[in-house]
Formats: sequence, structure tokens, C-alpha cells
Amino acid sequence: MRTGDGRHYSKPQPPAHGAVGHARRLDAVDRALIEALQQNGRESFRRIASSVGVSEGTIRARYQRLREDGIVHVAAVTNPLGLGFEAMALVGVRTSGPPESVVEQIAGLEEADYVVVAAGQFDVLVELVCVDRRHLLDVTNRIRALTGVASTETFVYLELRKQLYDWGARVVASSDGQASANG
Repeated sequence: MRTGDGRHYSKPQPPAHGAVGHARRLDAVDRALIEALQQNGRESFRRIASSVGVSEGTIRARYQRLREDGIVHVAAVTNPLGLGFEAMALVGVRTSGPPESVVEQIAGLEEADYVVVAAGQFDVLVELVCVDRRHLLDVTNRIRALTGVASTETFVYLELRKQLYDWGARVVASSDGQASANG
């Protein structure tokens, strides 16, 4: 990827998380595994198995299934501002029609680390991580030029105060009254 001043950097693309659908039913072992990994992504399967009261093989198999189902993705979470990426922003995008084609184009940008279809004032919300403000301007101009984009509004981050991913695997009641895990 080329930055605003011509330098290059690359960012691995995480797997797509897809549209919101029905949550897969998770049992107590799945939830305990997810919560343990959210607290410490490097925790050993042996230690997790011991605390949950199942075998290490069970935890290993559950982890693999949760990864294959796209429920769990273990990665180092960083503060991009602390790594030298000096420009982060949330961009609200209004589309001139259905947002799907715009979302696909924006999701293809390396600088976009979070892209969602939203309800409300904006049709699409995208978080951008850029090397500097010039690079951010370049990326926002590319977004504005996409077919189907009616307008954008950019909210530049001045300081990152909280970024957590440890909300657990809570059990919530569905509209039919059944409990399901929210992962």
C-alpha cells in the first residue's frame, strides 16, 4: 500500500465477518473458552481446559470449530496511534442507493479496518487507519469518488482512550424466548 508521501506498508486482511445473522448456539464450554481468550489470547489450552473442567483436546476442537465458523479470531490488538499511524478517522458515508456495492468497494481498501452497513444518518461507517493526514485525505477522496457515494463526513480521532474486545460471550434471550449465546 502506498501512503500519502509515497512510503509503503502492508496490513494483513482479516477474514470477513459477514452479515448479521442468527447467532450459533454456544454452550458453557464455548463461552468459557471465548472469555478466557478475550482476557488472554495466549492462554494455553491446557490451562483453559483445567479451569473449565474438560480435556485439552475438547478445548482444542472447540477452538478450531469456533475459528472455522468465524466466531473467534485471535490477534494482537494494538493502538495504531501508538504504532506511528498518525491519522485515524471514522467516516460516515451516505449512498445514493443500496449500500452493498459501496460497502464492497470500501472493504477492499487496506486502510479500512472496520466497515459496517448502518441505520440512521449514514448508510456505511468505516474506520480508517492512515500513516498521516495527507494519506487520510487521499483515502477519503478515493471514497468520495466511488460510484454510489452521495456524501461523506469524516471524524478524525485525536486520542484513542478505550479499545476493548472483552465483552464476553453473554447469553441473551431471542425474540422466541430461547436463550442463545451472543459471541
